[in-house]
Amino acid sequence: MADLSAACLQHGLTEEERQEFNETGLIYVRNALSPEQVERGVELTERIHKAKVAEGHDPRTALFYPNFIPDDSFFTNLVDYEKVLPKVWGILGWNIFLYHAHLIVTPPNGEEPNDRTFSWHQDSGRVNVEMESHPRPRLSLKVAYFLSDTNEPGRGNFWVVPRSHVRDTIDRPESGIGQPEGATPVLARPGDAVFFDRRLWHTASPNWSDITRRVLFYGYGYRWLRTKDDMTVEGLWDSSSPIRRQLLGWSVNANGRFSPTDEDVPLRMWLKEHSPAEAE
Repeated sequence: MADLSAACLQHGLTEEERQEFNETGLIYVRNALSPEQVERGVELTERIHKAKVAEGHDPRTALFYPNFIPDDSFFTNLVDYEKVLPKVWGILGWNIFLYHAHLIVTPPNGEEPNDRTFSWHQDSGRVNVEMESHPRPRLSLKVAYFLSDTNEPGRGNFWVVPRSHVRDTIDRPESGIGQPEGATPVLARPGDAVFFDRRLWHTASPNWSDITRRVLFYGYGYRWLRTKDDMTVEGLWDSSSPIRRQLLGWSVNANGRFSPTDEDVPLRMWLKEHSPAEAE
């Protein structure tokens, strides 16, 4: 399989995007997926959802499904997607891999809208307790590909508090009613991709609409992190290009994740040839 085309560099992180991500903790990439890609993504997530319901999942509740990358080549091809990966390495650098992936299908819940406080959090669990730094280190980011129209509130939107990624705590209403100051829903159309810093305070929200929400989340982090779910992507290594294999967690040996050789990080070798400034 061929590696990246140099044409992907046209989708690199712009200075405006870098500034926005550093200041707010997120950026939007509109129409990252084509209508055909969105249609295929909807078809696959619907198939997965139906299968999980047949296995006993409650169809009225959101489906959180990790380790979906091996399920179809459509998902695998987004691991090194040319319109997105250059922005990922533009933020994190080249010593990266896909440490976590999950899709979410959120059906309408049939409830009336209310103003109960959502479940606000930062990603990475114990990292936020055990890392001795302030602000907490970035470590990773997620890319959310939207397959359904969440361009209006109340559709199970992902909510964020922009600029909160440099805050170790956030004040929630003590009454349990209302959201933190500055909280806002992410409004995205089918095909949009939203990048967000793992430290950004964020939350899911109920789906009070009549539209099923569908989103694919791809989490990229440094190669010395452990995976956050029980990923079974090793079976894809032999059929993957060198860069995709790196992103799927391959390395020469364990130490290659901490002190990588050229063989460990073909992405860096590719950047040395096509964009030397980013290979540092």
